[in-house]
Amino acid sequence: MYGFLLAVLVIDGIFMSIVVLLQAGKGGGLASVGGGAGMTEGVLGGRQATTVLTRATWISGSVFMVLALVLSIMSSRSALPESVIQVPATAPTSAPQPVLPGLGGGEGGAAAPAPAPVGTASPAGAPGN
Repeated sequence: MYGFLLAVLVIDGIFMSIVVLLQAGKGGGLASVGGGAGMTEGVLGGRQATTVLTRATWISGSVFMVLALVLSIMSSRSALPESVIQVPATAPTSAPQPVLPGLGGGEGGAAAPAPAPVGTASPAGAPGN
């Protein structure tokens, strides 16, 4: 059902775009906002006759808004994935290990070997044997 309504929404959007582009301009537009002779005709004048294209624009716009609202409600209540960037619930929760000074990477980027605990033998071939 969701896929069908989505397809109808896309087709309605394309139809509405074509209908709006086919309409003749009313003239003026934003240029008549500042005043002039055209302003009194637009504000105080009578309404123009409704054409088929105007009625088709209103109907397709209404259908578009209703379908968008219905699809929005359907997608919020469905079992679709919520987010792609959500942290999974089974993520390991290990505590971060502290970084000790002098044991880190240094300038070369290679980690220095950890010192042997006191009282243990160093490996064979290591300096100090």
